Amino acid sequence: MLKILGRANSFNVRKVLWTCDELGIAYEREDWGRGHRSTDDPEFLKYNPNGLVPAVVDGDVVLRESNTIVRYLATKYGGEEFYPKDIVQRAICEAWMDWANYETSISLRGAFLAGVMREDIWNNDWFIETGRRLITKEVGQIDEHLQSTGPYITGETFTVADIPIGLAVNRWYYLQFEQPEYPAVARYYEQLSTRPAYMKHGRNGLP
Repeated sequence: MLKILGRANSFNVRKVLWTCDELGIAYEREDWGRGHRSTDDPEFLKYNPNGLVPAVVDGDVVLRESNTIVRYLATKYGGEEFYPKDIVQRAICEAWMDWANYETSISLRGAFLAGVMREDIWNNDWFIETGRRLITKEVGQIDEHLQSTGPYITGETFTVADIPIGLAVNRWYYLQFEQPEYPAVARYYEQLSTRPAYMKHGRNGLP
């Protein structure tokens, strides 16, 4: 059985949990990270020397980096619609995944980790305001894109691209500052919310 190492409220762990439930993959999960066993523990570091969650063990295969794990699971257990084999369609999905992982993760450090969680390492006014400005721009880019596609991020079909984008959108709605209205993003949020796995691991009361 697949083993997932990481706390269930971690943004990146939730990508893996959501993917597993979408694809019907059986798994067991161990709590590691903030509020649980330290990821500096040698037992965890043998799975991920970077000391970050999640780490995944699939038989003899040990994986780290959440987007890589999602793509691995999609390749092994998913179908053509979820992770297209066509190289152009696959590249489009992966571009959105990597965009979310880089662009929104940087802005959310300021807007969320500092502006909401008040984590000491990030907590200063300039970083908070910069993060809020950037995430507003980025969610605006998602909104503009969804106006010409949809209901999902790459078109009619739910794909791997929706995993990180969907979690970023969920977090957007938990940020504590005045935000512009993005109607296409709001529709997308409701569309994702028709999926039980998203309600369990995305829109589940956690930012």
